[in-house]
Amino acid sequence: MKFIIVGLGNFGGYLATRLTDLGHEVIGVDSREEKVDLVKDSITHAIRMDATDAHAIRMLPYQDADVVLITIGEDFGASIMVTALFKQLQVRRLISRSINKVHETVIHAIGVDEIIHPEEDSAERMAKRLQMRGVLDSLDVSDEYKIIEIQTPDLFVGKSIAEAKLRQEYQLNVLSIVKMVERPNIFGVKAKSRKVFGVVTPETKIEQGDLLLLFGHMRDLQKILSLNG
Repeated sequence: MKFIIVGLGNFGGYLATRLTDLGHEVIGVDSREEKVDLVKDSITHAIRMDATDAHAIRMLPYQDADVVLITIGEDFGASIMVTALFKQLQVRRLISRSINKVHETVIHAIGVDEIIHPEEDSAERMAKRLQMRGVLDSLDVSDEYKIIEIQTPDLFVGKSIAEAKLRQEYQLNVLSIVKMVERPNIFGVKAKSRKVFGVVTPETKIEQGDLLLLFGHMRDLQKILSLNG
């Protein structure tokens, strides 16, 4: 996979290095020369750049990136500006780091795909999750078993849990379904929020846009992930 990471501080720098170690192509961007120098020999490409410059970021291969991560952790204004610029570029998946509650509200209103909290999500866990294409979140139960959250593959839309045959054909258990519900935020802008369905039954219908919370062996989870391309 291909990643662009803007902000090479402690969290962003480690995340960029770890993803590179896992075999992915990583472009790291920071305006501070010393931060670029720290990772330049550990990641695919390290670029000194002012990412608040709209013209400059258009020089990056953002159209080829699977994920763009904004991991700026100190400059409130720069983080918002960079997040907004990449949102305008309509990148495939945009993830931004939360600096504080006010900042989180603003970037949520911008419409990022995901907000991360380095105080809660370690860079190691984030790297493991991001390398599994299509995984929105994950939890290691053991070295071989995981709980993951994914977008529902089209194959299962409109089917009940029983009809989907996830246990019989994929050896996976559906722990729950998360539905994305639109609600107005404090700015009056409609934004999607999560609503957990709860315990599913064989009759529970899987709908378009649902997120599936699945438990199983890594090899079986990879099979289901391949259905999302």
